[in-house]
Amino acid sequence: MSFSPSDFSAFISELDHLKRVKRQIRLPFDDNRKENSAEHSWHVALTASTLARFAHEPIDISRVIQMILLHDIVEIDAGDLFAFDTSNQHEEQARKELDAAKRIFGLLPTDIGSRYLALWIEFEEANTPDAQFAKSMDRILPVFQNMRSEGGSWRAHGITRIQIEKRNVLLKTSAPKLWDYLQEQLTYAQTQGWLS
Repeated sequence: MSFSPSDFSAFISELDHLKRVKRQIRLPFDDNRKENSAEHSWHVALTASTLARFAHEPIDISRVIQMILLHDIVEIDAGDLFAFDTSNQHEEQARKELDAAKRIFGLLPTDIGSRYLALWIEFEEANTPDAQFAKSMDRILPVFQNMRSEGGSWRAHGITRIQIEKRNVLLKTSAPKLWDYLQEQLTYAQTQGWLS
C-alpha cells in the first residue's frame, strides 16, 4: 500500500495536544510546575530502555517503547486521572480512554491505526511480557520522581505504602529486582515521613 505524508498529518498534529495535559507530578527543578503527559511518555520510554536489563522474561524493547509512547495519547480526550483515585473513577476513565483511542488512532490509515490500537489495548490488559514490563515502567517512574522530590505528590495526597505497592505489583513478576528496589525506597520514604 502506498501512503503520502498527508495520510499522517492529522494524527501527527493531534499529538501536540498531549503537551497540554497536566499530571500530578511536579518538577521541583523547573519552578515546581506540573509535568505534562507528553513529557511523561518520553520519560517512561527512556526509563524502560535504561531498565530493560531487569526484565525477568525476554522482551522486545522496541515494542515496549512503542506501547509506552502510545499509552497516554488517549489523555488528549480523556484527560489524566490521578493514579490513586477511586476504582469507580478508573472504570469511567477506562471507557473514556477506549473511545479516545478509537478516535485518535482512527486518524491514521486503517492498518496502522488498527496496529496502534492493538498495541494500546495490549498495554492496558498487560497480559504479555512486553505489556507487563511497559506498564511496570509507567508505574515505577513516579516512584523515582517522588523520591527525588521528598515525597512530592505522595505527601500532597496522603498516599500510603500499601497503595504504592498495589499499584506497582506487576514488578514482582516483570522485574523482581526492581520490586526489591521499590521496597528499599518505600522503607526510606517511610522513615522520612513522606508516606501516610
